[in-house]
Amino acid sequence: MAPTHAVVLGGGLAGLLAASVLVRHFDEVTVVERDKLPDGPSPRSGVPQARHAHLLMSGGARAIESVLPGTLDALFAAGAHRIGVPNDLVSLSAQGWVPRFPEMQFIVSCSRALLDFVVRGQALRDEGISVLTGTEPVSLLGDRHAVTGVVVEDRISHERTPLEADLVVDATGRGSRLPTWLVEFGLPAVPSESVDSGLAYATRIFRAPESAAAAFPIVNVQANPRDPHPGCTATLLPIEDGRWLVTLSGTRGGEPTTDESEFVSFARSVRNPVVGELISSAEPLSPVYGSHSTTNRRNYFERVKPWPAGLLALGDSVATYNPVYGHGMSIAAQSALALDAGLSTGSGAARIQRDIGKVVDGAWAMATNQDILYPGAVGKPLPLVGRVLQRYVDRLVRTATTEIAVTRAFLDAFTLSAPMANLLSPRMVWATLRGPRRSVSPEPTLTADERERVTSAE
Repeated sequence: MAPTHAVVLGGGLAGLLAASVLVRHFDEVTVVERDKLPDGPSPRSGVPQARHAHLLMSGGARAIESVLPGTLDALFAAGAHRIGVPNDLVSLSAQGWVPRFPEMQFIVSCSRALLDFVVRGQALRDEGISVLTGTEPVSLLGDRHAVTGVVVEDRISHERTPLEADLVVDATGRGSRLPTWLVEFGLPAVPSESVDSGLAYATRIFRAPESAAAAFPIVNVQANPRDPHPGCTATLLPIEDGRWLVTLSGTRGGEPTTDESEFVSFARSVRNPVVGELISSAEPLSPVYGSHSTTNRRNYFERVKPWPAGLLALGDSVATYNPVYGHGMSIAAQSALALDAGLSTGSGAARIQRDIGKVVDGAWAMATNQDILYPGAVGKPLPLVGRVLQRYVDRLVRTATTEIAVTRAFLDAFTLSAPMANLLSPRMVWATLRGPRRSVSPEPTLTADERERVTSAE
């Protein structure tokens, strides 16, 4: 029999995880990447959010470890921080300060550049995976019934080459041309949806105080989307090499500026000034980087009928989320597991694409049901059922600020470690309707020692 061949379009996190799954099922896997991949942990143009805050939730971290065993150890050896949740989390949710109960889940905190570099190194150790860099896909081979490969173009010479494949996986991200290619095959337009809160980001890296460089909590002040003014946030992440990555955000009318002189004052101006206070005397190590690539956008590929054999999509090609929720990377990793499961059971492409859609559903609902509430948000209004559910979630989050069982269920869902449907179990519904039984902490949950480690360096 002829060797089997799979092609992955896109060499980012989603593409390399997909390739690492495909090499278990195909003799050869070729990754087509338009950029030149950096030799070290450096940002690249193909990842528009690369310089801003990224959180790898425990559900996504476990999925990556399942696809590429040893990746978490490699990340921590390279300087990534393992943040216990909620014990190492100082977070003001829309409903109040999250209590620092003993660890229930965890978050991997590091720069996106380091994460991509480590995952790429782990994936490309497999000799069955090869990468074509400086190359981009321009069209699919095949027809509306079956995709048989892809035509790629060298970005310098513009020479075009057909790559035949038994399976093509689109992981090109938010700029995916797959919807256009499907229409060119004579298939119906891909149903899509977007919700845009108008959020803008501004990020700067600081040197952490020496006494806080080795270990420090994530500090996060979230917005309340029900407030009648723009939603503004501030997040401090400990990352590798003794640094803090600080990302500020604001919806329409409250966008942070990239003016370096106003960065700390904006951080102080959000619902609580704690992030601004922590960085007020810290040494800046970078300029302020801005971004507006925050729209939630979804392509419902699973609704296209007939879906061509030999074709799949995952990662940001399927759905992008407001980065403030920290779910994109984890959903990409869990989609790779869905791909692996489908190939292992012999499922067809249409069935696997539906399974990937199911992976996306929970995170999509969480992000869009919140973002549509911000003043000036653009998107389809929530139906009555959605509004009732949103009120329930508001009360559940408020209850989670004091009730440990509800906190655990909420964090399991938020870190994508358990189905979000668990939040509607009879036990959770009863606890939510009963509500919180204690008062919420009025002040940030930083310990005296954590504050001392910062103030002593000033």
